[in-house]
Amino acid sequence: MLGFFRDIRTLSLVDSLPRFGLYSKGQLEEGNSGGIGFKRPKKEILLQHNYFFTSRYLLRARTMSVTKAVSSLDDVVVKSPNDRRLYRVIELENGLSALLIHDPDIYLDGSAADGKKTDGDQMDKDDEDGEEEEDSDGSSEDDDDEEMEGDEDEDEVKEKGDHQTKKAAAAMCVAMGSFLDPPEAQGLAHFLEHMLFMGSTEFPDENEYDSYLSKHGGSSNAYTEMEHTCYHFEVKREFLQGALKRFSQFFVAPLMKTEAMERELLAVDSEFNQALQNDACRLQQLQCHTSTKGHPLNRFAWGNKKSLSGAMENGVDLRECIVKLYKEYYHGGLMKLVVIGGEPLDLLESWVAELFGDVKNGSKIRPTLVAEGPIWEGGKLYRLEAVRDVHTLNLTWTLPPLRHAYVKKPEDYLAHLLGHEGRGSLHSFLKVKGLITSLSAGVGDDGINRSSLAYVFGMSIHLTDSGLEKIYDIIGYIYQYLKLLRDASPQEWIFKELQDIGNMDFRYAEEQAADDYAAELSGNMLAYPVEHVIYGDYVYQTWDPKMIEDLMGFFTPKNMRIDVVSKSVKSEEFQTEPWFGSRYVEEDVPLTLMETWSNPSEVDTSLHLPSKNQFIPCDFSIRAINSDADPKSQSPPKCLIDEPLMKFWYKLDETFKVPRANTYFRINLKGAYDSASIAKLETSLSMYGDKLELKVYGFNEKIPALLSKILAIAKSFMPSLDRFKVIKENMERGFRNSNMKPLNHSTYLRLQLLCKRIYDSDEKLSVLNDLSLADLNSFISVVRSQIYIEALCHGNLSEDETVNISNIFKNSLTVEPLPVKCRHGEQIMCFPLNAKLVRDVTVKNKSETNSVVELYYQIEPEEAQSTRMKAMLDLFHEIIGEPLFNQLRTKEQLGYVVECGPRLTYRVQGFCFCVQSSKYGPIHLLERVDNFIKDIEALLEQLDEESFEDYRSGMIARLLEKDPSLLSETNDLWSQIVDKRYMFDFSHKEAEELRSIEKKDVIEWYKTYFRESSRKCRRLAVRVWGCNTDMKETQTDPKSMQVIADAVAFKSTSKFYPSLC
Repeated sequence: MLGFFRDIRTLSLVDSLPRFGLYSKGQLEEGNSGGIGFKRPKKEILLQHNYFFTSRYLLRARTMSVTKAVSSLDDVVVKSPNDRRLYRVIELENGLSALLIHDPDIYLDGSAADGKKTDGDQMDKDDEDGEEEEDSDGSSEDDDDEEMEGDEDEDEVKEKGDHQTKKAAAAMCVAMGSFLDPPEAQGLAHFLEHMLFMGSTEFPDENEYDSYLSKHGGSSNAYTEMEHTCYHFEVKREFLQGALKRFSQFFVAPLMKTEAMERELLAVDSEFNQALQNDACRLQQLQCHTSTKGHPLNRFAWGNKKSLSGAMENGVDLRECIVKLYKEYYHGGLMKLVVIGGEPLDLLESWVAELFGDVKNGSKIRPTLVAEGPIWEGGKLYRLEAVRDVHTLNLTWTLPPLRHAYVKKPEDYLAHLLGHEGRGSLHSFLKVKGLITSLSAGVGDDGINRSSLAYVFGMSIHLTDSGLEKIYDIIGYIYQYLKLLRDASPQEWIFKELQDIGNMDFRYAEEQAADDYAAELSGNMLAYPVEHVIYGDYVYQTWDPKMIEDLMGFFTPKNMRIDVVSKSVKSEEFQTEPWFGSRYVEEDVPLTLMETWSNPSEVDTSLHLPSKNQFIPCDFSIRAINSDADPKSQSPPKCLIDEPLMKFWYKLDETFKVPRANTYFRINLKGAYDSASIAKLETSLSMYGDKLELKVYGFNEKIPALLSKILAIAKSFMPSLDRFKVIKENMERGFRNSNMKPLNHSTYLRLQLLCKRIYDSDEKLSVLNDLSLADLNSFISVVRSQIYIEALCHGNLSEDETVNISNIFKNSLTVEPLPVKCRHGEQIMCFPLNAKLVRDVTVKNKSETNSVVELYYQIEPEEAQSTRMKAMLDLFHEIIGEPLFNQLRTKEQLGYVVECGPRLTYRVQGFCFCVQSSKYGPIHLLERVDNFIKDIEALLEQLDEESFEDYRSGMIARLLEKDPSLLSETNDLWSQIVDKRYMFDFSHKEAEELRSIEKKDVIEWYKTYFRESSRKCRRLAVRVWGCNTDMKETQTDPKSMQVIADAVAFKSTSKFYPSLC
C-alpha cells in the first residue's frame, strides 16, 4: 500500500451522496456520515441532500447587461500530453475566477461546434415555464461492516458498453467554511450550504434545481470544509446552460424562506444523528473539543438542532446570522468556478460571464484566521470509548503550513517511509510481532490537516488485542524508526522514485467522472497557482533535504497527540464530549517515556529503509495499432481460452490508450462456501461465497511479475500459529461489528431472506471460535485440490501476453479442474403471489436512535437476452426518485436518508424504497412510504409527454455515457462475466428498449408490480427498530401482513428460482 495516505482524511461536512441519479452497488451498505473534513467518495447515484439556503433580504433584480471577462488566458494550465481537453482561465469584473474546460469527447460528432444544439434555445422556454412548474446517503477507519455473501446483490448495477456520450459538469468552491462559524451559532456554514439549494429569486421552487437535473440525466452534491465550501453537479451535455443558469442563482440571489429554514434545520439534525454512532466522527469531534480554547478548531462544525435552534432560543436571529455570513463571504473574490462542456471555449466564457456576472464584487483576500499557541496540549493521551469493537491508535504531529512547498512535498517523503509496508518497515515489523493489523501515515487532504493554520501529520494504526496492551511499546518503535530516518539523512533516490511515479501518474492519469473532476479542480484553484491546478497534486520538482530535516524536527513527543479508540476503555473518571456524548479519559504520558522517546538509545536491527522498487515500469508502449479507433467499431471481449480449468476473456483497449491493464480472476474453490502498490500496481483479494476474487491492475509491464509472486506464495502458503491467532481475532471482531449500522442491517436481513444459502454473522462467529490451526491446514489442502478460474484481461495487453498470464496460473497451480456440477450457483427465493412479508429486528447497537424501513418489491428474474424489464426499472426510478425525495425528505422531513432504486440480486430483479430516521419509528415510516407508492399512479398519469420524454432521454443518456476510465470500463465488462450474462453491449440494448417504452407502458407496469390488488405485487418490509422505539407498535399491523419470526424456518418451506449465476 502506498505509504502516504490521502485516505486518512479528517471529516468534511459532505452532503455526500449525489442528490439525484442512479444508485450504485454498495452504497447502502456504506451508511455514510459527515463531519469535519471526511470527504466521502462520490457514489454515483442516490437521492441525497436537499441542502438549501434562502432569504428575502437577498432578493435583488438580475440585470441582463452583457458582462465580459476582464482577463482570459489559454494554454496556461499544465496538463498531461495525453489530455485532449482545452483549458482557459478567465476572471470576471467581480473577482470571480473560472476555469473553462472544452472536452472534445462530449460532442464527438461536433454538433456543439457553434452551440446551436445545446439547450441554449431551450432555456428561454424553460424560463417561461419555470415558475409554473409544480413544487413537487476489509478494514478502513471505521472497519466497515463485513462484506456478506450477498454483495452479489448488485444494488442498482449500471451496466455499460461502448458508450458514446459524456456528461457536462460544473463546480464552485467558495473560500469560506466552518472555521468562520460564529461561536453563538455553530454549524452555520454547513447550514448555509444546505439552504442554497432551496430556491432563488429567479427559480423560487425549492426543488427546481434538483428537478431540472433529475429530468436531464444529472445529479448534484455539496460539502462544507473548514476553509471552503464546494457545490457541484453533472448533467446531460445539451442541458449544461440551463443547469448553469439555475446553479448560478445560488451565488446571486438565493431566497431565505422562514419555513424552508425551519425544515432544513431538521435535515441538518438528521444528518448529525446519522453520524452519532460513528467512531471516526466521534474521534474528530473529540479532537475539536480538546483543542486549545480559542483555537479555530475548538468548535462544533457539524451543526444540529441543539446548536442552531438553541441559538435562536438564546436570542440569536438565525436568519440574520446566515444572511450576514452569506453577504460577507459569498462574493466573486472568494469564488473559484470550473465548467466542463463540449461547447467551444468562447461560448462557455460567454455563458459564465452572463450568468455569474451578477455575483457580488469582493476582495480576493482570504478570511484571516488567528491561532495562538499549539492546537493541542502535548504529553496527553486520550482514550475514547468506541461504539464498535475496534482498537485503533492515532498519532498526530502538528506541522507548519506547507502548501507553499507543494513542488517539494517534504511531508510525502516522510509519509512514504513511515507508511511503507515492505521489509524493514514499521508496518512489517509491528505486524510480525502480532501488534497491529494495518498502518497508514501522512497528511490528510481535508479539515485542519491541510489548512492555512497548520498541516497535521497522522498515523492510523489498527491494533490487535496484544497491541492494545502495548501502545507505549508501539510508539517507542515509531520513535526508533524516526531516529533511523534522522541518522540516515534524507535520501535523494527515494525522492526520485516518488518523482518518477508522480510524473508517470500525471502523464497517464485515468479520467474521472466530470463532476468529480470539476470539484477537484475548483478546490485546487484555491490551493495552487492557476498553472498547476492539475499538476500540483503530482509534482515533485525540487529536492530539498534541509526542508525534510527541518520537518522531522516537529516529530517529537512534546508535539504529539495520542488517541486510542477502543471498546475496552474502562475508567471511573470518564469525561463526556458534549455534542456526541462520547465518553473519554484524558491521561498524562509519563515524563520518563517522553524522554525515552525523544532520544531512543538504539534502533532495532529489523528496521531499515526500503530497497529500491523493482515494480516501477519502464515500458509505456501502447499495444493498440489503430491510433484513432471508432468506439462503434470496437469488438467486445472475446473468449481466448475455454478449458476445464479456466476461461479467459480478453479485450485490447483501443479507447483510452494508456499503458495500464486490469486483470481480474474469479476462482471457484472446492468445498468452500506490498511495494508493488507504490509503483501503481494494485491488488485486491475478496471472498464471494465459495469464490475467491483476485484483481491485479495498474501499469501493465509489471503485472505478470507481480502475479507470479502472488501465486508462488499462494502455492506454498501455510499459516503460522501467531498469524492464525491475529487473523482469527480480526475476523471475530469483524463479525461482531457487522450490521452495527441500521442501513447495513436492513440490507443484510433482506439478503439473508432472499438467498438460499447465506450464513448468519453470528453463526460464522460461533464456528470461528472453535476453529483451530489444524482445522485450517487440513482445509487448505482440500481447497487447493480443485479449482476453476474465470478471468478478464483488459487494457494494454496483447493476446500473447494474455495467454502468458494464463500460463502463470497453470504453471503455479498444479491442480485439477473443478467440475461444473461442483461450482455453486446461488438461488433466490421466489415470493408467493400477493406476498406481504414483514421482518422486524431491533438495532444491534443499543445506543442507535435511527430506525430503518427497507421496502423491497420482487419483480421477476432476468429473461434470457431480455433488457425490457431492466429498462422499465431504470426509467421508473428516474421518474419517481426526485418526487420521493422531495415529498418524504424535503417536505415531510422523515429523515436524512430517503432513497429508492432497482435491486439486482443474483439476476433477480427488484425495487427498493428505503428511509432512515431518528425521529420516527418504522410503523410511521412504512405508512408514509406506502402512501407515496399509492400516489405514484396519479403522479404518472399527470406526467405530461414532454416531461416523460425528458426522463426517458435522460435515462438513455446515462446508459450511453462514455466510461471515464479504463478501470470503469473493465468493471462494467466484469459485471457481465460475473453475472454470466455475457451481454457486453447491454447498455445499448437497454437504450434501444427504452426508446420503445411509452408512458402507458410504465403505468401498466406499475399497476402490475406495485398496486396492492395485483397478484404480482410481492413485497418484503424489513423494519429495523431504533433504541428509542417500541416494537409493541407491531400489534397494530394489518392481518394481511405475514410476519417472519424465523427466517430459517420460513426459507425451508419456500420456493426458489433456478440459479442464474
